[in-house]
Amino acid sequence: MTITLLFVALLVLILIGVPVAIALAGASALFILSGTVPPMVVAHRMVNGVDSFPLLAVPFFILAGNLMNTAGITERIFNFALALVGWMRGGLGHVNVGASVIFAGMSGAAVADAGGLGAIEIKAMRDAKYDTDFAVGITAASSTIGPIIPPSLPMVIYGVVAGASIGQLFAAGFVPGLVMAVALMLMVAWTARRRGYPRDQAFVWKILFSSFRRAFLSLMTPVIIVGGILSGAFTPTEAAVAACAYAMFLGAVVYRTLTLRRFVRVSFDTIETTAVVLLVVGAASIFAWILTSNRVPEMAAALLLGASDNPWVILLLINIILLIVGCFMETVAAITILVPVLLPVAVAIGVDPVHFGVIVVLNLMLGLLTPPVGMVLYVLSRVANIPFERAMTGTAPFLIPLVLVLILITYVPQITMWLPTLIYR
Repeated sequence: MTITLLFVALLVLILIGVPVAIALAGASALFILSGTVPPMVVAHRMVNGVDSFPLLAVPFFILAGNLMNTAGITERIFNFALALVGWMRGGLGHVNVGASVIFAGMSGAAVADAGGLGAIEIKAMRDAKYDTDFAVGITAASSTIGPIIPPSLPMVIYGVVAGASIGQLFAAGFVPGLVMAVALMLMVAWTARRRGYPRDQAFVWKILFSSFRRAFLSLMTPVIIVGGILSGAFTPTEAAVAACAYAMFLGAVVYRTLTLRRFVRVSFDTIETTAVVLLVVGAASIFAWILTSNRVPEMAAALLLGASDNPWVILLLINIILLIVGCFMETVAAITILVPVLLPVAVAIGVDPVHFGVIVVLNLMLGLLTPPVGMVLYVLSRVANIPFERAMTGTAPFLIPLVLVLILITYVPQITMWLPTLIYR
């Protein structure tokens, strides 16, 4: 069975509706069974794929995000963002972006942002007579900030696969995440002016102070996580554990909104999500091992480097590949498969692995906003109770500023590398 047939088998399995993890493991098993490699390699490679200490951060960050959604932390963040930027034209659109930036420092997952804050944001925008397509579109677009600003689950996966420093990756995502927020707020301001959206409330220092006081302990979560990692007080994995402990403390002791029943439900949700993520990681590890052992990364590097000797052109080709794959493949699987293939090419043209990690993650986040996979679109179409197609058309205009930010980050590495260089080097 050749590498071509391996990809054909994977594509056929995905097209007939087989889950990505099963499709990856199934195609890999067919390849191994057709050769001389013992079948036990499948189980061995899957175990090796998930046997990594940094991956322990994944279930804890997922649990932390679920706890924050359940404990009412997201509502306090939304109210603070409303008092902070709700006075601007199209205020709730700006609030949407601002709340996502704050929540990004807690959960690290776009789907958690969309499912948690999204329900609050879309309801508030509908009640204020905003168009539903605009509300869903900006909610979807702003949720992609979550995996860019630290902490970030995709960057944890990338760091494990690429052997890059997760702390440096977290630092590298901070400024690009803020640039994304500014770009989306400019798009909101333009749309609000064109559609005649009002200012949602006057700026009042008393209200801002009151909402800040209510949200203060919640706002300390990203300070604890990011500050602890960047200061060296604890590793990303230990930061995830600290985030869980702090979220439980807020929910159970301070706010008293986290009951035993809710905690059990959150725990089961976390177990289910973690199992899916790690199953994908394990299955993708087999697939990536087959590609590596058959020298596919070297062939891909030779092909891309042979297409042009201009680094800008090669980066453009890599971005196109990532964008296309992101439309069809789940983020974790795409990172595990593509990074071993594309990272050597990026390094060969002088791209820092940390910079490349931000490029990869941002590309794949755009895939969450595009069909046919588009997990964020599916989540928000259910939250807003609208057809998937309407969620897609509402989100499409916001892809413009995000693509422009992707281009900026790709070709101006100083935006990404300034903070990690300042802190770590």
